[in-house]
Amino acid sequence: MIMTPALPEDIVITASRLSEPEAATAASVTVIDDDRIERLGEPLAPTLLRLVPSIAVTAQGPAGALTEVRIRGAENNHTLLFIDGIRANDPATGDFARFELLNADLLSRIEVVRGPQSALWGSQAIGGVIAVSGADGADGASAEAEAGAFGFARLAASGAVTSTTASLSAGLGWQRARGIDSFLGGGDRDGYRNLSGRLRATWRPSEALRIGAAAFTFGGRSEFDGYDPVTFERADTADSSRNRLAAGRLWVEFARPGSPWRATIGASLLGSTNRNLLDDEPLNRTRGTRASVDAEIERTFTTGPVRHRLVVAFDAERETFRARDTLFGGLTNQDRSRAHQAVTVEWRGELGGARAGIALRHDRFNRFKDATSARVSALAPLGGGLALAGAYAEGIAQPTFFDLYGFFPNNFVGNPSLVAERSRGFEVGLRFRRPTLAAALTFYRQSLHDEIVDVFDPTTFQATTENRARRSRRTGVEAEAVWLPGPALRLSAAYALLRASQPESFGGGREEELRRPRHGASLSADGEAGRWSYGAALVYSGARRDREEVFPFAVVRLDPYVLASARLAFAVRPNVELFARGANLFDETYEDSAGYRTEGRAFYFGIKLADRRSSP
Repeated sequence: MIMTPALPEDIVITASRLSEPEAATAASVTVIDDDRIERLGEPLAPTLLRLVPSIAVTAQGPAGALTEVRIRGAENNHTLLFIDGIRANDPATGDFARFELLNADLLSRIEVVRGPQSALWGSQAIGGVIAVSGADGADGASAEAEAGAFGFARLAASGAVTSTTASLSAGLGWQRARGIDSFLGGGDRDGYRNLSGRLRATWRPSEALRIGAAAFTFGGRSEFDGYDPVTFERADTADSSRNRLAAGRLWVEFARPGSPWRATIGASLLGSTNRNLLDDEPLNRTRGTRASVDAEIERTFTTGPVRHRLVVAFDAERETFRARDTLFGGLTNQDRSRAHQAVTVEWRGELGGARAGIALRHDRFNRFKDATSARVSALAPLGGGLALAGAYAEGIAQPTFFDLYGFFPNNFVGNPSLVAERSRGFEVGLRFRRPTLAAALTFYRQSLHDEIVDVFDPTTFQATTENRARRSRRTGVEAEAVWLPGPALRLSAAYALLRASQPESFGGGREEELRRPRHGASLSADGEAGRWSYGAALVYSGARRDREEVFPFAVVRLDPYVLASARLAFAVRPNVELFARGANLFDETYEDSAGYRTEGRAFYFGIKLADRRSSP
């Protein structure tokens, strides 16, 4: 098999409301394709995200534990997640994206757009956007089984059927692990289970009309250690959480062949359930829903030598939040709802190889102040495969239900007077692209205004939220390259430098933000030769500050670490593949979060059966 050139013309769907080739977008984009996902063989998506520059992954314990993903130093709830085109941040958990639930067996593509994107996609896109999706795939089916260290086992199956007018694809994945002791190292094991599925269907009743539907469900149970109720010290408790995120979307697209007009209308519904238990007895639970409708009209036209693309989009959504508890006798019970509407206008212009874009979005909220976001970008070729890219962008993040209404009514009190957090920044980068080599060097600077922070009143012993008066600042450099030295090998490398600071809690100085490593890097290789296929990766995470969760809540510095992984597969028959995989091959002892242990060196073995046929 002859490999296609490095960085082929992948179509980027989240760097603009107007899909375009990756090489033509001014945004900083990284795409992890299906070949790379399969050859690296990671069971959960966050491990793959470690390969992307300026992404910091923080897991509170072993695989399956609560996982935060920060882009360019922004907070975890400042990362907007799309799953199969559906906005997937959980309204019942502070608008966090539940990355620990993302079973990689259901993904064929990961697209990461770094930098504020709220002018295109609205709230939570301060740090950037991550869009994951499963492929429609060629006709056929596949099944996979794997087992190994820490009691890990995995089963996955997928299939697709296509015709000239319709397609149907589906996938199912199951994982479990007995894990390790999250805290002490000598007590009970804290494992996880994950059962997830996806479905996608399209139908084209005519040349001008396409109808589609997509649905997914990601669910998991994660065990963790809590605290002794008397000493408040960490202890081997039988705490666990059960989390489920499910959604569906319907859409209709009208685009007559040869017409400059395209129109799309869609609707989606997302629901989440999160439960905390002790010895399998319920403690509390939260539920959230997000119902949304959207419409979009696109017009393409030319004026002289300039080609224009204009899109106008309307979005409306309603969110609900429900909290119930048994631990506090119902004191945390509450039912909340909110709604908002948004209008987005985006223009893209092309003159020769040069491109420019302007986007403007207005969000109207019913619970707090409205917000307007803008983005301006440009890409200019310099010749010889070089191009200069730059952008100014703004981002917003609406207050969460917890921010507005609190969680413990007599202890943590919400603040309905909050305004949306705002980010402003710019980036400038140099790009290079040849058939077998692509590289980018980018400098960026961002500031966060009206940051929502927790404050404590020692006289009332109550905590609440407020908008911080002073700004947080993030400045960084990113370098990324992909090289194809031959048909059997693809090499990818990335490096990121970040300086992230915030105002000191007490005093007028500034301090380094927590859980943001100053340096990060990755190197990966993947390819195939004859019956063999392979993938390997090295990830470096630099030193970073964190805060301990037990009194006196000291700030500590976590050591840097290097994670090495590899997968090797051999096709014993055209439809039968045997493979072996290793993780943390250097057996690093490291912490992503202060006080939480992680898994050591591990090996896994598996088999894959596949029956693939060409589409008609």
